[in-house]
Amino acid sequence: MRFAVWRIELARHIWRRHPGVRSDEELSIGERAADRLRNGMGSWAFVFGALLFLAGWMVGNRNVGFDPYPFILLNLVLSCVAALQGAILLIAARRSDQITAELASHDYATNIEALEMIRSLQGLTAEIHRATVNSASAES
Repeated sequence: MRFAVWRIELARHIWRRHPGVRSDEELSIGERAADRLRNGMGSWAFVFGALLFLAGWMVGNRNVGFDPYPFILLNLVLSCVAALQGAILLIAARRSDQITAELASHDYATNIEALEMIRSLQGLTAEIHRATVNSASAES
């Protein structure tokens, strides 16, 4: 169990230091909020917390509470949460697309640099080959 937690923390640390993805102070307030909401609402803690809230509401409001069965106020609250979750999911998806675009841009720039290095090395290899062939034929 401890090893799994360590791996998750290591992955988070490496991700934040990726040269192609902006992080921490480079992000706007909205981007940071989208990341927090995505990480919060997309977790098991949120699911279990919501289930606990629903169970508590139902137990606390059986037939004597301020919202007796069929829990009309609870249905209203859940409808509002569902409406907001749709917007939050769209915001999180846009943020995820933005991260993917930043990674793709970084990968493309890295590929262009690698291509330039490969072409340079090919030129050097060709020069070395020519010099070797010329020196071998001059010695013969």
